[in-house]
Amino acid sequence: MSQLPAALGDVKALTFDVFGTVVDWRSSVIREGEALGARLGLDVDWAAFADAWRGGYAPAMDRVRQGELPWTRLDDLHRMTLDRLLGDLSIDEAFTEKDKTHLNGVWHRLTPWPDSVAGLTRLRQHFVLATLSNGNMSLLVNMAKHASLPWDCVLSAELAGHYKRDAEVYRMAARLLDQPPERILMVAAHQDDLQAAHREGYRTAFVRRPLEHGPDPTPNHYVDPCFDLVADDFHDLADQLSC
Repeated sequence: MSQLPAALGDVKALTFDVFGTVVDWRSSVIREGEALGARLGLDVDWAAFADAWRGGYAPAMDRVRQGELPWTRLDDLHRMTLDRLLGDLSIDEAFTEKDKTHLNGVWHRLTPWPDSVAGLTRLRQHFVLATLSNGNMSLLVNMAKHASLPWDCVLSAELAGHYKRDAEVYRMAARLLDQPPERILMVAAHQDDLQAAHREGYRTAFVRRPLEHGPDPTPNHYVDPCFDLVADDFHDLADQLSC
């Protein structure tokens, strides 16, 4: 087991991006979409549907950032995108309101990556673990319950009234955890999230999730040298942090 890097010796808490870093959103959405489509007799490319639904994530948050929408929780942004996709595919009328509500709730029921629960359990022996996600509070709590994610604390962008990568989200987490940013290690599979945390004084750990967007995308092998750690999964991260 490797020695804890000296620069990280004062780290007390780990904050985690969730979608894509801790849970496999794409496979989860495809699986539930296929089950619903079979029940409703629909012929839908659910992999493309999942990608398009997730593709609406950043533009929807930008509408909030730019003042086009008031603060709107992620569940409601997801539902706006879902309604648009169903309309674009001309299958809206095949869904009852109950069907739409259930499908929109898939984001509460995402499956963790194979290493997530065991890796987090190792890390929790030495550090406080908290989410730092754009998911709203109820979504993150329900997901943790569904997937047995061993968080000490659930922190959401909803508490800041801002979405990552706004600085207010990272400042909120440091304040609520009662730690200076340099004692918090932000863990994510998305480099822009870590870069934003780094600008706020956080330590950073990049975890590779090459299958987040499925098997086809061309991998980007560049890793920003500003990150403190780079890991292949949560067990590798636990090894590097001497857990």
